[in-house]
Amino acid sequence: MSPLPAVDRARMRRERLDRLQTQMERQQVDAALLLHGPNVTYASGHVPDAVDASHINYRRPVAIVPAAGPVHLFVHDEVDHLDATVGAGLWPELDDDMGALRRAVAEAIGDTADRRIAVDTLTGAMARADVLAGAELVDASRILGPARVCKTADEVACIECSQIINEQAMAVARARCVPGASRSRVAGSYLRALRELGADHNEIDPIFQVMPRSRSAGPRTSTGDVAFPTGIDDPVFAEGDLVWVDAGHGYEGYASDFGRTWIVGRDPTAEERACFDRWVAVMDASYAAIRPGATLGDVGRAATAANDGVTPWLPHFYLAHGVGLDSAEMPMIGSDLGPEFDDGYQLEPGMIVVLEPVIWDDGVASYRAEEIVVVTDDGGRILTSNPGYAPFEHRGQGR
Repeated sequence: MSPLPAVDRARMRRERLDRLQTQMERQQVDAALLLHGPNVTYASGHVPDAVDASHINYRRPVAIVPAAGPVHLFVHDEVDHLDATVGAGLWPELDDDMGALRRAVAEAIGDTADRRIAVDTLTGAMARADVLAGAELVDASRILGPARVCKTADEVACIECSQIINEQAMAVARARCVPGASRSRVAGSYLRALRELGADHNEIDPIFQVMPRSRSAGPRTSTGDVAFPTGIDDPVFAEGDLVWVDAGHGYEGYASDFGRTWIVGRDPTAEERACFDRWVAVMDASYAAIRPGATLGDVGRAATAANDGVTPWLPHFYLAHGVGLDSAEMPMIGSDLGPEFDDGYQLEPGMIVVLEPVIWDDGVASYRAEEIVVVTDDGGRILTSNPGYAPFEHRGQGR
């Protein structure tokens, strides 16, 4: 396995909290009450356990961030090596625990009357008890968004560590993706490899989806295009199946994103290889457009021009998204926010862009894959390695 980049966790926690409290000062926010797991991680360094979405509220941590000083963190598990003031876990969904939550808020920030407090979640119990009585409530995304969008060097290293582990686990899954193998067995080999390689948790349920060769074969979305992902059954792979792959996991809470197209049981045909070659051209053009000061629109137009004027992404997705403590976050290129938004959003050093163009030759083949790029002072740096049928030797990629 490739050596993982070094991460200074203490420095990362200090720098993240400084960025968050700087945004609070700029926006005249007196405190933040955070319940969303990635936001809690950003503020405190505590990475909540990964759980099924239906259990996301169970034993969740709470972080209260004052305008200055340490974070007050309330967790149900033992934690150490954090700079936060740690207290016993709270139950923000339960009416019976609102007294404890109110005391925790008072301990961290004092009286809430006439204060501006950012919140990312307001449960029914919190609203009924009016635990932030007299405060002006502010959407926490207004401060977390600007703080989180540009990553520190240690955050970038975490994402790179996460991606290295992901790629190593996917090498195991690729070897298992053969004629006669079921999707569940391939996915199981991937998840086992993740654990053995030291992954924190599975971030995205792994997708190994056999794709149709034409849109008319369905299923299709409301946009009339091919549906991806679906993944509700357990097919057995056959020779020649075209499989779109997508998966991610967390390292110190930071997500990775592995997207590839595999051909089961044989080498790609000339037509399939042509889709890959067009994808390479689109990726090269997109990558070349990434630099500080460029807009999201600049990157989207470069990608489209390289695909003979045809938009090279699924209409219900995008050309690119960010990645960090959430598996998909800003910036997003080519989304339904529209071209005006894209042209008004400039790239800055430290932003992460996950490019995922799709090439579709209806009735013949398709190719989809992803590359993670961090914006640098003079361009971009790719954090992924082998993106497809063969390494990008012409770029010197690979580890």
